[in-house]
Amino acid sequence: MTAHDECAARDRPRFEITDIVRAHRGALEHARSLSLDQQRALSAIALCRTAALGGHLDVCTSCGHTQPAYNSCRNRHCPKCRRLAQERWVAERLERILPVRHFHVVLTLPSALRALAACRPSATYDLLFETATATLLEVGRGPKLARCSA
Repeated sequence: MTAHDECAARDRPRFEITDIVRAHRGALEHARSLSLDQQRALSAIALCRTAALGGHLDVCTSCGHTQPAYNSCRNRHCPKCRRLAQERWVAERLERILPVRHFHVVLTLPSALRALAACRPSATYDLLFETATATLLEVGRGPKLARCSA
C-alpha cells in the first residue's frame, strides 16, 4: 500500500449527516412544523464543511496529496462538529472511573411531570434526586440485592 493509498483510506464515510439533512429536510418540514431553532440547526448542518462556509487545503504529510477541507458550522447540535468534544468528554469520564465493577444508572422523569419541571425546576429535581438517592441506598444496602442475583 502506497502512502497515497493510506491517505485515501482516511477519506470521509460514504454517507454524511449533511447528505441526509439535504435529502430529507423538505419532507420533514412538510410533515411537521419546525421551531426556528430547529430550522437554524438543520441549515447549519446542511452547510457544515461545505464551500459555503469557506475552507483551506489539507496536505498529507506522507504523500503530499492536497484536498480541500471546508470549515465546520460549529453548531452545538451538529454531530460532526461535536464529535471531538464528545470524544474528549468521554475520555475524561473514563479517566475518572475506578477500575471496579460498577453500574450506570439513568434517572428519568415521567413525561407527565415535564410541565411541573418547567415551572418549578428546583423543587422537581430536588424531589427526583432525593427519591433516587433513597432508592439507590435501599437497593445498595439490602439483602434483596443478593436474592435477585441468585
